[in-house]
Amino acid sequence: MSTPTNTKSTNVRPTDRLRLRALRLGFGTLDRFAPELGARWAVRVWATLPSTRGRRRDARPVDLPGTRADTRLPGGALLAVETWGEGPPVYLMHGWGGWRGQLGAFVAPLVAAGHRVVAFDAPSHGDSGPSALGRGRATALEFADALRATVAAHGAPHAVVAHSLGGSAATMAVRDGLDPGRLVLIAASPNPIALTAALPRTLGYSERTAVRFDRRLTALAGRPLGDFDARTMTPSDLPTMIIHDRNDKEVPYTEGADLAAAWPAARFVSTESFGHQRILAAEPVLAVVRDFVTDRAAATYPG
Repeated sequence: MSTPTNTKSTNVRPTDRLRLRALRLGFGTLDRFAPELGARWAVRVWATLPSTRGRRRDARPVDLPGTRADTRLPGGALLAVETWGEGPPVYLMHGWGGWRGQLGAFVAPLVAAGHRVVAFDAPSHGDSGPSALGRGRATALEFADALRATVAAHGAPHAVVAHSLGGSAATMAVRDGLDPGRLVLIAASPNPIALTAALPRTLGYSERTAVRFDRRLTALAGRPLGDFDARTMTPSDLPTMIIHDRNDKEVPYTEGADLAAAWPAARFVSTESFGHQRILAAEPVLAVVRDFVTDRAAATYPG
């Protein structure tokens, strides 16, 4: 997930270009002589977190300190969990390479509306311990597992507010039986597994390695990869709000629109000029999420 896919972009640093050339050389050799080893390496690359540059923003309220209430996954991995306020719990879920502080701007308005806010760091993210794949690596399923473990420790959710890959993982948890009460998906991709289609071209391997990669990824997930496509589920009885910005450069706007089209009962909020990260602190977005979570009749976006 951290591999650059556009090597011609002027935004790609020289060190990234050199790294990508070395990766392509290595994968090309393994593809020819040891595709099984190449597939194993590709899974490790896929599960490696990106640089946290620009994602360590801390929007937690300075005048409303939270309380650490860490918990553990069934396998023993430590999850950093922080809570604020009292009332029906609302869970905040960050995205790939992010951490709980990114969604901190939601804390004050939700606490003021009478909710206990629970935010956590996924395995290998933020202040949490390593995932089952080791430090610096994680999977979407581990995001979903972290949400379920946090809910088990802190109570049935009144709502879940999730960003980017966190949104994809939240839909997985819903597919597996989690009832979030209300669900807010911000800048979420309906099918993160679809990104693997670009890996052979990016990393320089052929179908020989790609087939083995899919087999390994399926084994790691423990389920068909098609289960990750949220468009194949239509939770008509789950109040859902999908928010996406037209200028999102990380998860294209069309993906949010596609998910909204597949979930006709969901409310789709289209924004402009906030991008993928700043949308988490935009006042109009904070307001519409607060109103939707608290079931206010006027939960409409003012833009």
